[in-house]
Amino acid sequence: MKKWSKRAGLLLGLILVGIIMCNVYVEFATGGKTYNKVTEIPKNKVGLLLGTAKYLKDGNINLFYQYRINAAVQLYNSGKIEYILVSGDNGSKYYDEPTTFKEDLIAAGIPEYKIFLDYAGFRTLDSVVRSKEIFQQESITIISQQFHNERAIAIANAKGINAVGFNAKDVNGNSGFKVKVREVFARVAMCMDLVFGTQPKFLGEKITIL
Repeated sequence: MKKWSKRAGLLLGLILVGIIMCNVYVEFATGGKTYNKVTEIPKNKVGLLLGTAKYLKDGNINLFYQYRINAAVQLYNSGKIEYILVSGDNGSKYYDEPTTFKEDLIAAGIPEYKIFLDYAGFRTLDSVVRSKEIFQQESITIISQQFHNERAIAIANAKGINAVGFNAKDVNGNSGFKVKVREVFARVAMCMDLVFGTQPKFLGEKITIL
């Protein structure tokens, strides 16, 4: 019994070390690459807007979504990006993150021809890798909350993409706390993806952003 207890303790210790190391790696790899002010962030041709659901299960607006819209509009209006590439999940005809984002961006004053959609951004890794492999961008500005930007930039670094992040306003309260707890484990999954060379679910023909 003591033998199994020691093994279980060792395994738990290794798991905890792995979690800590992955999170430290993300923080270290992205230091100085996220920005809160448009006056400080460098200019890029394309802003990669990472998708999420517009509404919560209770029917209320998802503030992560709303704040990302606000951040993208702010960047565009400040002249720090020329185009917005919206990347999100379109797993069925009933769920279409990119189109929903596009409609709200247009409503906020972004010209339709300045918006490109990536319907195969099922995961952050897919969105980042496809921005280079499909949409041919070597340098991008990622738009999401800071914790998400950091993970996306870490992926970009590993894939040879020069990326910075513009931080959308964060979400506090219970909803924000749950997302940040999930982020700790998402970073572990990211590390495993990078180690094992995980590829996007779909690639395909190249698309030119004029």
